[in-house]
Amino acid sequence: MAKDASFDIVSKVDMQEVVNAVDQALREISTRYDLKDSNTEINLDKEKRMIKITSADDYKVRASNDVLKNKMVKRGIPLKALNEKEPYESGLNKTVMEIAIQDGIPQEKAKEIVKAVKEAKLKKVQASIQGDVVRISGPKRDDLQEAISLLKEKDFGIDMQFDNYR
Repeated sequence: MAKDASFDIVSKVDMQEVVNAVDQALREISTRYDLKDSNTEINLDKEKRMIKITSADDYKVRASNDVLKNKMVKRGIPLKALNEKEPYESGLNKTVMEIAIQDGIPQEKAKEIVKAVKEAKLKKVQASIQGDVVRISGPKRDDLQEAISLLKEKDFGIDMQFDNYR
């Protein structure tokens, strides 16, 4: 008997590309005339997967964020993997914006994905949550292809990649 086919839905961000994007953004910010002397900082905490943009005011924080996003897109980092918080005043005439970098599929989103697969009533296709990954399995690859196209149509508000297709 043939083994079931399966694939994983994952959400991964290449942190080295994030580091490169941050470096490029800082270089551009230091030369842009509207941001040149703003003492803008972009700090990346790889462990917490958090980016913190600090600048003189709200405009400069948002402009710096736009530069950063532009660099991330060019480096192949999906913007859906970034979770931005509203900028806030931190005192000392500084404004701060924090951006969380998604790692793995959050539990509530994983449940939404499983529910969407079940509601689609695809033939013998099962979805199961395994940590921060959702595994989709079924007897036929065609059914899995159908599941992939269904999931690509829906917007779960997160970045998803389809991995380990076998």
